Amino acid sequence: MNSFKGQFHISDAPFALPDSQTFVGLRNYWNGIQKVDFFSAFGYSVFITVFSVAAIVLFTAMTAWYLVRVGTRAANGFYYLFVFSMIVPFQMVMFTMSKMANLLHLDNPVGIVLLYLGFGSGLSVFLYSGFIKSIPRDVEEAAMIDGCHPLQIFFFVVFPMLKPTAITVAILNAMWIWNDYLLPYLVIGSRYRTIPIAVQYLQGGYGSRDMGALMATLILAIIPIVVFYLACQKYIIRGVMAGAVKG
Repeated sequence: MNSFKGQFHISDAPFALPDSQTFVGLRNYWNGIQKVDFFSAFGYSVFITVFSVAAIVLFTAMTAWYLVRVGTRAANGFYYLFVFSMIVPFQMVMFTMSKMANLLHLDNPVGIVLLYLGFGSGLSVFLYSGFIKSIPRDVEEAAMIDGCHPLQIFFFVVFPMLKPTAITVAILNAMWIWNDYLLPYLVIGSRYRTIPIAVQYLQGGYGSRDMGALMATLILAIIPIVVFYLACQKYIIRGVMAGAVKG
């Protein structure tokens, strides 16, 4: 409700509903959109989130399938490396990673997709592996007898059965990437502002801030991810249970 109130009325009565004196309509939304170039930030956030999630969903599924089906000591070692990466705090590697990203020219929207693929692989491989272990090998062997090569087996036999886990992986990573501030700030900075970075610019310097525009921009920022979550939430428990319990 504060996004529809005047800037000074928000601080005076933050929990009060807008009335005839405090209601300003959509002015805060218009101000927020103009001040931070919201649509540009929205476009960068959509690009980074969509392609990062797509890469994570696809490539980690292929990785998990390979590691589970090969089952060698080396494959198991790589699996545990993925699991170990889940407990390594981002703060331990963020400065080294930022320097490497600049050195390898990954400081752009395409490069940060590759970084998100790396950081999102641990949990995703873990969830996929648990479900893949429950898939009978007979299904894949039958497809192989019919003349399917490994890529056809994966895309037409295995991956369709991974749908609940894939949607869970997509939801968890989309919520994380869409709301992430630190990685885009360190890697691409102000050149390609994502929504969290753009919202931060409304804070202003020396403690000054436009609370009305800030509240309005936050509302606009959470709408897409809330809609996505509500559309797919029924798959979360199903996918997590399939990936964790069956494994």
